Amino acid sequence: MRKPKFRAAALLATTAALLTLLLSACGRKDEQVLVRYLNFKPEIADKYQELADAYEQETGVKVVVDTAANNTYEQTLMAKMATAEAPTLFQINGPRGYTNWQDYCADLSNTELYKHLTDKSLAVTDGNKVVGIPYVVEGYGIIYNKAITDKYFALTDRATTYKSMDEINSFAKLKALVEDMQKRAADLGIKGVFASTSLKTGEDWRWQTHLANIPITHEFTAKKVDLTSDATNEIEFRYHNEFKNIFDLYINNSVTDKKLLGTKTVSDSMAEFALEQCAMVQNGNWAWSQIAGVSGNKVKAENVKYLPIYTGVEGEENHGLAVGTENFYAINANASEEEQKAAADFIYWMYSSDKGKKYVTEEFGFIAPFDTFKDDERPTDPLAQEIIRWMEKDGVKTIPWNFTLFPSAQFKESFGSSLLKYAQGNKDWSSVTADMVADWKKESAAAS
Repeated sequence: MRKPKFRAAALLATTAALLTLLLSACGRKDEQVLVRYLNFKPEIADKYQELADAYEQETGVKVVVDTAANNTYEQTLMAKMATAEAPTLFQINGPRGYTNWQDYCADLSNTELYKHLTDKSLAVTDGNKVVGIPYVVEGYGIIYNKAITDKYFALTDRATTYKSMDEINSFAKLKALVEDMQKRAADLGIKGVFASTSLKTGEDWRWQTHLANIPITHEFTAKKVDLTSDATNEIEFRYHNEFKNIFDLYINNSVTDKKLLGTKTVSDSMAEFALEQCAMVQNGNWAWSQIAGVSGNKVKAENVKYLPIYTGVEGEENHGLAVGTENFYAINANASEEEQKAAADFIYWMYSSDKGKKYVTEEFGFIAPFDTFKDDERPTDPLAQEIIRWMEKDGVKTIPWNFTLFPSAQFKESFGSSLLKYAQGNKDWSSVTADMVADWKKESAAAS
């Protein structure tokens, strides 16, 4: 009688063990590692989500993509870091941005993505630690529609003698060209040479940041400023007249009356360009998806070209586009080791797998700084190809992105407000200049 009883007990124990294993397995499945990514670029949010879904299908790892609205990334990141849904993967905008998030940035020096970074000097470092990996090199300048400029060059009664845009390599030449095109807007079938200068609050980053970078970079270069030192805490705005040159050219030869520019958004200006209401617009290579996505877009890819932002500084004939990055991946040091590894695996997959690289180049339009990309895997969109073309020109010096050294968001907002008042005729240029210099010093001191 004891033998059957023993067998029953053994069977019961085995069944209990199996049940425990099953429950344990189910528990592990429910506790699957999750990657949360706070995306900086709302214009490609849908594409990021598509890629995240593809990654989950391939690996079983879920990536949740949250996207901050335009000009709200830092505020959004700060809010989310204080919650249970803090991002595993986020972005810092360079050395200055790192100072705000240094307690949250893990060391990425041993990650696969960093190992494949072609220029290690591009990374954000803290001593021997790598705390930010650049995931895209971008550029900006004056985008123009070659079909419209060719139409201008074909006019027999034009006031200039230029035969192509290849001859335009200074502000003086650009000004002559633009002002004559503006006079012949009706003949060219456009409302103005330039798209609307978007000066609505929150939509003015192309001017108070990107355009302002040009004279500030020239000043730092002329003064041989050490960009890692406190010498960047004050500026003279030495090239304010050169900034005024190009800004005036934009607002005086536009689709929209300059007094109404406070109502205009970036989307408005990109739609104007896409619908061929204008010939030129200042923006970066990320704008192609916006142009191509406009309903009724008339601009053909082969006609989308770039021109540097000429302002009238000495030697600008050899200047190229503004090329750099403020986009650096960072991984949350407060996340678990498993979560950190999952985030590192995801970004490496994005820049090394065939599917990931296809999205990076064809959907995001990124110029990726990693050796995992072959020559035939470069971006297919025309603006990214233009950035590469300008970067590879002999004797042309690109303008670096020094706007990551701008003291604060408040500084940029104040400068943008001044530019709007100036465009509306409510503030003179000397006051714009004085306020910009004073605000830079004040905000730098506050940041310190």
